[in-house]
Amino acid sequence: MSSCYKDLKAWRKSVELVLEVYRATQRFPKCELYGLTSQMRRAAVSIPSNIAEGKGRSTDREFALFLCHARGSLLELETQWLVAEQLGYLAEKDAKRIEELTVETGRILNGLIKALRAPVEGMHALG
Repeated sequence: MSSCYKDLKAWRKSVELVLEVYRATQRFPKCELYGLTSQMRRAAVSIPSNIAEGKGRSTDREFALFLCHARGSLLELETQWLVAEQLGYLAEKDAKRIEELTVETGRILNGLIKALRAPVEGMHALG
């Protein structure tokens, strides 16, 4: 495992996603400032924040829990951008880029969670 959260691919990819969400939501209608704009930004920022906080915890089990929180925020964001897309707030290229980053971040998070949980699950099989 990496010693610093900034070295984690999941963290770097999720920061890229945050930046894309911020850029895309700048073009949302002003009436959505406290609605979808705020919710999407908060969900997006929560992803790398949970990864970083989890990496700072003392055990892999705690880290995996925070990665699961990050994955939950990712799914929340996915729901919100689907709504924004259906409302016509997202340009097609922005929606596609956010979708790509969401899928890739999710895949990386799932792999990392699985890797952290594998030793624990192996111990249960032995016991």
